[in-house]
Amino acid sequence: MASVTFEKATRIYPGALVPSVDGIDLEIADGEFLVLVGPSGCGKSTTLRMLAGLEEVDGGTIRIGDRDVTNVPPKDRDIAMVFQNYALYPHMSVAENMGFALKIAGVDKEERARRVREAAQLLDLEQYLDRKPKALSGGQRQRVAMGRAIVRSPQVFLMDEPLSNLDAKLRVQTRTQISSLTRRLGVTTVYVTHDQVEALTMGDRVAVLKEGTLQQVGTPRELYDRPNNVFVAGFIGSPSMNLLELTETGGQVAFGNTTYPAPGASGGTTFGIRPEDLRRAAPGEGVELHVDVVEELGADAYIYGSVHLEGKDHPVVMRVDGRKPPQRGEKINIVPEPGHIHLFDTASGQRLTQA
Repeated sequence: MASVTFEKATRIYPGALVPSVDGIDLEIADGEFLVLVGPSGCGKSTTLRMLAGLEEVDGGTIRIGDRDVTNVPPKDRDIAMVFQNYALYPHMSVAENMGFALKIAGVDKEERARRVREAAQLLDLEQYLDRKPKALSGGQRQRVAMGRAIVRSPQVFLMDEPLSNLDAKLRVQTRTQISSLTRRLGVTTVYVTHDQVEALTMGDRVAVLKEGTLQQVGTPRELYDRPNNVFVAGFIGSPSMNLLELTETGGQVAFGNTTYPAPGASGGTTFGIRPEDLRRAAPGEGVELHVDVVEELGADAYIYGSVHLEGKDHPVVMRVDGRKPPQRGEKINIVPEPGHIHLFDTASGQRLTQA
């Protein structure tokens, strides 16, 4: 097993005006499960492919353990990759697919069979070893692709959106299996997804990217409770954080009849509060929320509405008890929970403080 290090790693595609990956500095510990997350086109898959050797590195270095692999061919990097489309050979059985890389590497037949059998036991695939991929479900094919990576005993697993072809229920089940399996194996894993729920539930740490630059790296809890900037605040969490652009006056910003210190703001302050950190208040307290839509989800409900502040309407989402939610068209008063307010500089997007 090994750590992974990116030092100012940069990728600029020919003819592009800006880098797809711009000077990323990132250290991934030995045995860590790190998730790269961000919207489409943010550079997360390119970052993974640079580590795999499938994309050139135009600047900086990449190391696996103490070894500089920046210009090392993919086959010599001791990594195993699980792709979005699984990339199974349709004419081969499950066992042949799982053992193919070992066969190419010259591993003898008995050793190949032993390693395939061990991986099949881990993945509950023993009864499918003689089947062809077309006779398997999507979830089973995904496990075969995992098995093919496991038998190689690589230093690093690389996974590029491996669950995107599965239905919602199977995605939840399979992400749990992947998390459990990689931790049991103790293999350093770099996992790419655009799904921030997947990122938060799977990663030891999560790296958030935007337009090729690294915005923040931290544990899921750190990213959720203390985002570095407006982008991370709005991207992490579902539904996302409420972000209201308000005017800073005399070093303070007002939400209804309560003011909060906003030190260092350059004129505008973005006020952030998560849906679960708003609560109902007595008439005359806080601000009035006009309820437009109610989403009932059983134990919880989300209400979507708007508040009128500083002469304009701001959209707001709030989580409430699903058994007694307000009705559409109703007006209720709401206040933020103390200690859960996030303030950002509107111009730079950077975090100011938490109140």
